[in-house]
Amino acid sequence: MAVVALTGGLGSPGVTTVAMALLMTWPLAEGQRLVLAEADPDGGAILPGALQGTLDNSRGMRNLAVAGRQGQLGEAFWRQLVDVTDEGTRDRLVLPGLYDPAHASAMEPVWKPLAAMFAGIEAHQHDVLVDLGRRGALGASAVLAQRADVVLMVARTTLRSLQSAQVRLNALRELVGGGAELGVLLVDEGPFSKEEVRRTLGVPVTAVLPWRPKEARVLSDGAEQSRRFESSELMRSARSAAVRVQELVAIRRSRLAPPPLTSALGQVVSGAR
Repeated sequence: MAVVALTGGLGSPGVTTVAMALLMTWPLAEGQRLVLAEADPDGGAILPGALQGTLDNSRGMRNLAVAGRQGQLGEAFWRQLVDVTDEGTRDRLVLPGLYDPAHASAMEPVWKPLAAMFAGIEAHQHDVLVDLGRRGALGASAVLAQRADVVLMVARTTLRSLQSAQVRLNALRELVGGGAELGVLLVDEGPFSKEEVRRTLGVPVTAVLPWRPKEARVLSDGAEQSRRFESSELMRSARSAAVRVQELVAIRRSRLAPPPLTSALGQVVSGAR
């Protein structure tokens, strides 16, 4: 199981839109579930966007601030999740974000225990995507990036977007240290190639999504889907990106795994000679 944080900067094509694309295409094994948590301090966009206001604001991140003060965060968390599958399978879930940015200050004591919860629910076979928006990887909510397996900077291949991404990546390197795997998820709108971005930013390009505004509006604004939406270039690329992200998680987990017992014993015996 994995915790993947997504963040962006100026000129970002929409972290939430990319997160929704990953949510809908993430490969799930039998019994596995995926949660997309809108942890953007500037407020959530999925309820009025992708879900077109079909649900009210009765569920979401703000309720966790109240529950956290009452010592009931773990119990309250599961009640806030919204099923976004057409079949009602509850294997792709959303934790709606704040509907008013003014509530962000109330969340400050909750971010740390929430990060610990995200890291711990893998025992329940849940992966977590954390949408940090443009500001959430810094400040009080930055602990969500610190505790993630992978942190992805979402950027367009334009000068404005990449310059902003470079500044934020410098801050992220200090924030996560050698913990999370850092990567860039590009939206191919501008003139710069994947290799140019990699050299300039000094961070691997995890995946590239095509610039397809019409298809993206299905994810950002709940626009009507065409019959070919699921097989569109955007969604095919999102599936490939999701697989690559899972590979990055596996790489990190193998790097952090303790050495096999036989190897450790061999080192002890060798040192005793």
